[in-house]
Amino acid sequence: MTPAASEPRWRRLPEERPNQILQAALEVFDEQGLAGARLEDIAKRAGVSKGTIYLYFPNKEELFREVVRATVVPAIIEGDQQLLDEGTASDALRRQMRRYWEFSRTRAATTIHRLVIGELHRFPDLSTFYMNDVVMRKRDQVLRILQRGIDSGEFRQVDPAVASRMMGAMYSMHALYCSNRQAFPDLQTKTDDQVFEQIADFYLHALRACPQ
Repeated sequence: MTPAASEPRWRRLPEERPNQILQAALEVFDEQGLAGARLEDIAKRAGVSKGTIYLYFPNKEELFREVVRATVVPAIIEGDQQLLDEGTASDALRRQMRRYWEFSRTRAATTIHRLVIGELHRFPDLSTFYMNDVVMRKRDQVLRILQRGIDSGEFRQVDPAVASRMMGAMYSMHALYCSNRQAFPDLQTKTDDQVFEQIADFYLHALRACPQ
């Protein structure tokens, strides 16, 4: 082994230190939960000292915020940059659902969803942060499409805020189910694409305007 290869990662790549810490935090949060994670364990996983973490992040809660900002928020911004008005409202909504589903099936999203559902009620400040920076931003994107479909008569008259919340819940929960398929026999023979098609078909039919 060469001397360079045996050096800690942060000594060889100092510009990547914050990203290494965030990746280590995500892994430790996944294994130990938010309440159980310790900065000592995150530092060890990242190959840095605990003091080094404090150079970039003041506490564990801020680490969680930065993990969300580095993973979930960019996926939302990507949606903001795309033409949500292209094609029919059903077309635009299906594109949005596909993007949301694909991200939901990443390890980062699965970990964060599990933390949000299981632990964020014990961290009120983080709950508020997640609601404002993630939930409301995703909701606003879907609301725009839903309202366009309602106004054009493509979708029936529904409360767009309720319909948006329903969509988010379906995809978040099914993503968690698919990460633990052995506990759900009806999903064991289904691919991710097949699960997506089932949800999209159900949701779009629920929105479709009734024939006059």
